Amino acid sequence: MTGVYKVGETIIKAEEIPSRLKHYQMMVPFVREVILDEAIADITCTEEEAAAALEKFAAQHQLTSPEAQKAWLNLNKLTLEEAQAIAERPIKIEKFKRERWTNKVESHFITRKSSLDHVVYSLIRTKNPGLAHELYFRISEGEQEFSEAAREYSDGPESRTGGIMGPVSLAQPHPAISKLLAVSQPGQLWPPRPLSEWMVIIRLEKFIPAQLDESMRRHLIDELFETWLREEIAKVGCLEPLHTEVSSVS
Repeated sequence: MTGVYKVGETIIKAEEIPSRLKHYQMMVPFVREVILDEAIADITCTEEEAAAALEKFAAQHQLTSPEAQKAWLNLNKLTLEEAQAIAERPIKIEKFKRERWTNKVESHFITRKSSLDHVVYSLIRTKNPGLAHELYFRISEGEQEFSEAAREYSDGPESRTGGIMGPVSLAQPHPAISKLLAVSQPGQLWPPRPLSEWMVIIRLEKFIPAQLDESMRRHLIDELFETWLREEIAKVGCLEPLHTEVSSVS
């Protein structure tokens, strides 16, 4: 028993593998997949799921004939059983996610709702305070449309859309803008205020509250899953080499 591997003409000692994984920037992806394998170890697929998974896998890799399948297996040095396991893996991961986090979605949604809400708002930015106040009064008095003023005077890319921004998550704009939008009513126009080097005029156009529909449920489950996975990866300090037989990869 020895911890030595041969890849082509290169001899790699087992203790070198962690440093090589780091060098090739593969350590985190490797640890991620090991953690996932451990998580789904006891999860199984039905016969129908297994068949559908293999069919999808074959289509993705364009394995349209027995010859193509054999060539692909040889190229990747896999058995048919190993390929089947790879094909089923995404299904098992999805099952794991649902089993682990479905009952946590509602509470997570409540916690996250303020940042999941979306808004459409109008924005004008200029470095000229006098101009900012002049535009505000024109818009508020109905002397000029917001969109017209934005196209003519706004110094940011929003000038191309008549000042319209969104729909975007309420968490996406600058925190000062998000805070303002969160307490706005649709149509509310705010006087110019400083933001970094700019003076900005903001009007909330539309508030779109987040809904806990099926799409949102999947999004939140994925979010909880990725948070858990990052935490698990962070717990892995190093990889200890294990002794194994000489293996050759030609």
